[in-house]
Amino acid sequence: MGGNESNNLVKGALILTLAGFVSKILSAGYRIPLQNLTGDIGFYIYQQIYPFLGMAIVLALYGFPSAISKMTNDFHAQGKPISLKSLYIPLFFILVIINGAIFSFIYFNATGIGTLMGDPNLTKSLQTTAFVFLLIPFTALMRGVFQGSYQMRPTAISQVGEQLIRVFIIIAAAIVFSSEQMNIYTIGVAGAIAAIAGAIAATIILGVFFLKQAPWPRSQYTIPWGYYLKMLLFFGLIAALNHMILLVIQLADAFTLVPGLQDFGLTEVAAMEAKGIFDRGQPLIQLCTVLGSSFALALIPNLSREKLKKRPEETYHFARSALSFCFILTVGATVGIILIFPEANRLLFLNQNGTDSLRILMLAIVFSSLAITAISILQGLNRMKRTALFILFSLVVKWLGNQLLVPLFGITGSAIATVLALLFLCYVVFLALKRELPELYFFKQLRWRALVLASGGMGIYVRGIDLLVPDSLYVDRSMLFIYVIVVALSGAIIYLLLLLKFHAFTEKQLRMLPYASFLIRFQRGRNNYG
Repeated sequence: MGGNESNNLVKGALILTLAGFVSKILSAGYRIPLQNLTGDIGFYIYQQIYPFLGMAIVLALYGFPSAISKMTNDFHAQGKPISLKSLYIPLFFILVIINGAIFSFIYFNATGIGTLMGDPNLTKSLQTTAFVFLLIPFTALMRGVFQGSYQMRPTAISQVGEQLIRVFIIIAAAIVFSSEQMNIYTIGVAGAIAAIAGAIAATIILGVFFLKQAPWPRSQYTIPWGYYLKMLLFFGLIAALNHMILLVIQLADAFTLVPGLQDFGLTEVAAMEAKGIFDRGQPLIQLCTVLGSSFALALIPNLSREKLKKRPEETYHFARSALSFCFILTVGATVGIILIFPEANRLLFLNQNGTDSLRILMLAIVFSSLAITAISILQGLNRMKRTALFILFSLVVKWLGNQLLVPLFGITGSAIATVLALLFLCYVVFLALKRELPELYFFKQLRWRALVLASGGMGIYVRGIDLLVPDSLYVDRSMLFIYVIVVALSGAIIYLLLLLKFHAFTEKQLRMLPYASFLIRFQRGRNNYG
């Protein structure tokens, strides 16, 4: 790969990482007003269909585009022009067949799927959701071709635009729902319509960029359709699955949690409400996971099997640094959010229902972030098939965990099952990582003393503030907002300063961060510990 292509790849990866970061923050953030406006039952309904919506988004954004990007890039490398005959028509036709089959399965089996979830009233919402898959051929094809040509801006702009339209419509629908006497299941249909509108907006944005490239060259060569089908079905679906860690966990909950809660002794309505309460943890896990793993995703262009052979020390440095930043940041975030969860729960979701169970669920932040980071490293080393299989295994662990634990402990059982499934995923992924990078020694090289002291110091500070502030402050939501923000920000600053004071990072790692010179000066000037 030439210097210009390499630079374009790195810049493109950073653009896509930034767009993904913004989109995921939007995706996590809108669930809070959605729950406030529709209540736990409305939130439950939306969360039941969300795994299907999320899978459609991942297929359109990561799965199929990754396969098409690889094919496009290979054609460019071989000097073969991209044309309607050689690429666009056959790929579009195959994508229509694949996604048409998914649409048909969900649409015509919606009642059965709803019944398996314990709620046949979800039929209409599931049927509407199925239509999202019919738009995937348009967005996935154009994104894949652009990315294969190192043009990342169209994908990034369409991704953010799609998410903005989707969030706007779902929140608008929730506002209308809260002010009108409407069927509660309307919110599920509205969520699906919002996703459809977002996909249409993405198609229009991509289409504008796409039409600027016309006319397309003609080609005289032909590619066997079996090659296209193999790439889309295997490479594309595997790439998609590697982005579905949290989605597969939610999928297991969608099918097993409500029936399990009824076995626990709850009525049907109470089980639905409890599922909605449990789902409060999802946006918090997603947001913290994005923050914790974003640095690793930005490092992917620096990790490859070629670089491992040519410059092994550099590869080890990037991999070790990505895991270190991820683990240290998410440990701090997890400790902090567990300590302030009663106040955060009341601030975000208007009451403290489910606080104890959701505190257990917050442990998933560390394991999901570490798993995503390690999987990103393995992807950079071309080990995608193995990681996809691990994710499927974690789905089985979560599914069985729910079946065993929810009838005994309610939503606490589901929280434990989630943590166990992600812990299992971390374990097997790190075993695979050890095989690829045998000298990584990540956990041995972590500066545990610094991490424990920084976490403990922040914990004492947050707990001390909680004891000093009177409970009467929490009556007013605006004051509660100020309290949570001030404690969260000041706790994060104290955590960072203690990490630097006790040398949690090497100077080489600090140089990879923004304001590196300031951080290094602070660590050198204030640290007296080896």
